[in-house]
This record gives sequence, C-alpha cells and structure tokens, in this order.
Amino acid sequence: MKLKGLYGISDDLLTPSEKIFEMLYQAILGGLKIFQLRDKIQSDTALLELAIKIRDFCFQNDVLFVINDRVELAIKINAPALHIGSEDCSLLEAKRHFKGKIGVSCYDRLDLALQAQKNGANYVAFGAFFASQTKPEAKKIPLDILKEAKKILKIPICAIGGIDCQNAIELKQADMIAVIGGLWRGNVQKNAQLLLKNWQEK
Repeated sequence: MKLKGLYGISDDLLTPSEKIFEMLYQAILGGLKIFQLRDKIQSDTALLELAIKIRDFCFQNDVLFVINDRVELAIKINAPALHIGSEDCSLLEAKRHFKGKIGVSCYDRLDLALQAQKNGANYVAFGAFFASQTKPEAKKIPLDILKEAKKILKIPICAIGGIDCQNAIELKQADMIAVIGGLWRGNVQKNAQLLLKNWQEK
C-alpha cells in the first residue's frame, strides 16, 4: 500500500468506538487511503479487540492501518504500520521489534526528518500547519518547510495539524494530509471528497 493520499486519524471524542466503523466506511467511500488508531486514554489490553477489528476492516477495504505510539500493541496484532513521536520509543528501538512501516513525527525540524530517513523511517510528518482544535497547544509551523523537505528527503512527507477543506489547498507539496476534525465533523464522506478535491486541485 502506498504512503500517499488522505490519512484519517481517530479521536477519543469524534470517533467513539460504537460509531468508528460506520464513520471509517464513510471516509473510505470519500477516498480515505490511510487510517491511524490514536487513543490517549485506554490501555493496550482494553484496545486490543477493537484494534484487531479495525486492522481487519482496513485490510478488507484496501486502507493502510496505522497504530499510534503503542509499539507493543502494534507488534501483538501484527499491524501493518506504526507512527511514533518524540516522546515515544526511538525509531531504531522500534525497528528492532516491529517489522511493518514506521512513520515519525518531526514537528518543524528538518534535521529530525533527515535523521529519521537515515534510520529507516518509511515516512515523516510535519505540523501543525494550522490552528488545531484537537491539539490547541501544538506549535504552528511555516508552510515553507514542505518545500524544503521535498528538496532534501526521498521518503514520503505527511502534513498534519488543523487541516480542513479550505486550507488543504496550501499543502500540495505533501504526499499525505493527516486530518482529524476536518474529516470527522459533519458529513464524513463529503468532507473526505472535498479535502481530496481541494488538496489535489491544480
């Protein structure tokens, strides 16, 4: 599966477990290609059954399934991909145990991205590019970093942070756009379609 396209990320409030499959299906109908399970509340044990079901659902619908942060859970369920940030385990440590694709958060730092590429990351993520309701404390970074990253990186680049149907057009240099609120609030299928349309508009 290619690391390219619309990348949806779950949210504890916006995608509750009793609605997540219907919402994910609507997003897939709208063109979603990557889905990340991000949960900052429950334990690995509590998430295990749901994570397996989502993994299988994504596989059946040709969507790349990503686990956020939880290396042990990703290994346990044989997840196809994992995403880690600066507060999680190191990329080299993750690669010793996890054999799927790994993405790394690099915030506003090209040096971190270069290091991640050198250490075998499959993609890097930069952000937040816009004010985010999901992570209001996230530091906003300049759009120019995408152009600079494109010049020096050979691996795919993901943009994240406050992305919606209106501002997606500003992120053309990114290979993936990771969206939370801008995807899940309102009509999910239409949001996905409009995000892709505006982002890919020439």
